[in-house]
Amino acid sequence: MKIKLNKFEQSLEDTAEEFIPVTDAEKAEVENIIASANKTKNINIRISAYDMEKVKQRSAAEGLPYQTLISSVIHKYITGKLVDEQAILKSLQLLNGRR
Repeated sequence: MKIKLNKFEQSLEDTAEEFIPVTDAEKAEVENIIASANKTKNINIRISAYDMEKVKQRSAAEGLPYQTLISSVIHKYITGKLVDEQAILKSLQLLNGRR
């Protein structure tokens, strides 16, 4: 039976000869990095009842647990990927007004 590959799988198949094998030490190092990145820590945080209610409302609207939403916001913040949409829209309006 012949298996139909999707585009991603086919691209891997087409470039398989270009992959460079890694040593066991390199593989172990990568696995340690992945394991460290996947570790979680429990924390306790004080948050106002109002903010907690709003977080729960937003998480429900997004369809995910509120703790996952909070973790996602923290991750986006520390990686520089958290953006203020209102500030961006205001900046765009100001830029468009200068033209």
